Amino acid sequence: MLITGMLAVCAHQAQARDLILGVSEGTSGGTDHARVLLKYGGLAKVLSGALKTNVNVVFVREFSQLEEGMQSGRLDLALARPSDFPARGLRDYGYQFVATAKPDGQCFITIPKNSPIKSLADIKGKKIVMPEKISYMTKFCAAELRNHGIDINKEAVTYVREQEAVSFYISNGFGQVGALASYSGAAKKWVKEGGPVLHKSVTQPFFPLIAEKSFDKAAIVAMQKALTDLPNSADGQEVLKSIGINGFDTSTEGKLRQLLDWLGCKAGDCVAARK
Repeated sequence: MLITGMLAVCAHQAQARDLILGVSEGTSGGTDHARVLLKYGGLAKVLSGALKTNVNVVFVREFSQLEEGMQSGRLDLALARPSDFPARGLRDYGYQFVATAKPDGQCFITIPKNSPIKSLADIKGKKIVMPEKISYMTKFCAAELRNHGIDINKEAVTYVREQEAVSFYISNGFGQVGALASYSGAAKKWVKEGGPVLHKSVTQPFFPLIAEKSFDKAAIVAMQKALTDLPNSADGQEVLKSIGINGFDTSTEGKLRQLLDWLGCKAGDCVAARK
């Protein structure tokens, strides 16, 4: 009986050493658990090596799951976009900064080809098309425009569900100004096809990786070194290619901690409606 109990304790301890890396790609369509495991398995292996323990990838499909996972500390590590969720992990739940992805994110303000609009000041009174009103990128773009003296609450704004719809509206004359995330497929396609970008916002941290508060400093440093070393090897480059980023940046903690204030998000704002 004693031996059985000891074995149970040992099994529990062995299981407890496994860590959970929760991955959220926001509202990206067409994603499932198997695809996420394949896409981020290499990264989990790198983190496992740095931490000397097994790291398992878990796909976090819903924002409510991401929020609860951070609030409860169930997610040992979280790699998540949109960036305001990891920023809340730092501010509200005691998580620690590890790194963000390269390049940083921006808001692209787009216009149709041959548009008479030449500056941000010219978009006042025009038909503006943005993603959903509660989306991170709309709040990102609104904050950027706010800093240039444009209040979108006083403008004629059409909100659409997908960023691809923003491009469609602008290309087909249903809007005169669009707002896209620089890292979105819609923005990349827009630029590739020669679509005009009137304005590129300030940069903000993209796809942050955060760690639960119980990690010691040595573990954080070990992960950061492993991540910044990725471009230096063929295997590391494959990990980055699989994720779809250029590398990791460990110098952006200050900007990530300031992100919520820049967005104008006070406690409970900006995120609650998206749970």
